[in-house]
Amino acid sequence: MTHHPLRKLQALSALSSAVWGLCAASLLIPLSGFAQDSAVDQDDSITVAVRRLTESQYKNTIRDLFGDGIEINARFEPEQRENGLLAIGSATLSLTSSGFEQYFVLASSISDQVLGEERRASIMPCEPRSNVSDSACATEFISHIGSQLFRRPLSDAEIAARVQTAELGASQAEDFYAGLKLALTSLLVAPEFLFRIEQAEPDPEVAGRYRLDAYSKASRLSFMFWDTTPDAELLAAAGDGSLHGNAGLSAQLERLSRSPRMEAGARAFFEDMMQLDGFGNMVKDPAIYPKFNQLVADSAKEQMLKTVIDQLIVDQGDYRDLFTSNETFINRPLASVYQVPYISGEEWAEYEFPEDSDRAGILTQVGFLSLWAHPGTSSPTRRGIKIHEIFMCEPTPDPPADVDFSQVTDSEAGTVRGRLLDHMENTGCTVCHQRSDPPGLALEHFDGLGQLRKMENGQLIDVSADLFGKTFVGAKGLAEYLHDDPRAPSCLVRNVYAYGVAKAPGYQEREYLQQQAQVFADTGYRFASLFKQIAMTPEFFAVQLPEGLESAVASSDSAAQQD
Repeated sequence: MTHHPLRKLQALSALSSAVWGLCAASLLIPLSGFAQDSAVDQDDSITVAVRRLTESQYKNTIRDLFGDGIEINARFEPEQRENGLLAIGSATLSLTSSGFEQYFVLASSISDQVLGEERRASIMPCEPRSNVSDSACATEFISHIGSQLFRRPLSDAEIAARVQTAELGASQAEDFYAGLKLALTSLLVAPEFLFRIEQAEPDPEVAGRYRLDAYSKASRLSFMFWDTTPDAELLAAAGDGSLHGNAGLSAQLERLSRSPRMEAGARAFFEDMMQLDGFGNMVKDPAIYPKFNQLVADSAKEQMLKTVIDQLIVDQGDYRDLFTSNETFINRPLASVYQVPYISGEEWAEYEFPEDSDRAGILTQVGFLSLWAHPGTSSPTRRGIKIHEIFMCEPTPDPPADVDFSQVTDSEAGTVRGRLLDHMENTGCTVCHQRSDPPGLALEHFDGLGQLRKMENGQLIDVSADLFGKTFVGAKGLAEYLHDDPRAPSCLVRNVYAYGVAKAPGYQEREYLQQQAQVFADTGYRFASLFKQIAMTPEFFAVQLPEGLESAVASSDSAAQQD
């Protein structure tokens, strides 16, 4: 007896809805509190951190596992910045019901593409013996793909549940691959894929102490260095335990850092550190800045990243030179804003601003200058705040609620410097503004789009600055100031560590970070080696039990001793 195609479709749709319900139930747990509520598992492992994949990590993982041709069209849940980094905020994120629905629709689309007729041969590790059912082949596929998606081997129960889903779907649709699509979809919306769930296990060398398990180490390294899931070699190093030894760890760090994929990891880090996600919300007044459009915004962001990668990864230069070097890349839209000729036939071309130019380093690129300005004017205060926050790890507190901003926002009255001096007469403003404003005032030769200017409202712009006794003039003076200030490279060290472990350093890490900053200085401020330097230290993998788990661990140890 054969089934009508419509009935097959209806049956498969009903089963898909059931899969959606089961997956949703597993995900709509308050995952932000998952680690804190977890108890010691039967195998003595402990969940110590849960971090949601970023949009780029998700996309990179799908690309690396299934190929470049997979289309990913979805609206991802917003990310959250904590202590200066989205990486830290990822540990506080869960999923809304609408967010999960988006993930489910995306997972279904990916499964359709991966197991479509034109692609399945390159993905499948086996050939099904029947068009309807082959549990052995389904098991092989689920085990293989599942271990890559979950970044660890699947348990027998995890495999069995997906095989059952695949067999039921295949039976209902009379199509082996239709059932397998449902199983793959369930893997793609599982918490174990969408979240990096880090596990700790008892340290065999020190009684009573825990260490990250090898697969959690592999994930931490891969997402830090490559912004994607661990590859087969890294997972193998986790599986055979070599990642726990210094030699095995060192070998993997060398491999990770030498790979071309290191560029993607560095881009992801600097995009986070420099808060370049702000370009998605940047607005400019078209009447004041007619040259601004989305292409200019996208190009400005890309210029900053291309500059960083070229100087720090390709040339392996001194990190501090980012503030002073005028070597960069431009394209045609940016050349119009910079008011320089563009004669290259390529999309991007190398460019170096002349020595007598007012520009100096990455802070005078259109990206930084336009991102930290107002829609219709420049903003020395915003630029100064972000210099301190991003490059010196010194956040500025929010202004008092009763501050009068009317004087400083009147863009038609005098210069910004004069308006800010008047504004600082407000009680409570001086302490913050005397720190935030001088670096921004040094950049006042650039308007709210980053275009060069010398006059404002008919008055010559004064770009001299005094920062707690340190005087400098203009962008070049500011660049030299930052180049020579030890807080800048120390801040980078702090951010690399925080980015990798996805948590803000506490007071207990202060001495450790000071030591790493000194090593960074001794090795010539080479960013290319900083990731390896940090990841090779025991502190990078140190386990801090979530609050509330200490008693659970103690109880478990006590019970084990009694047994």
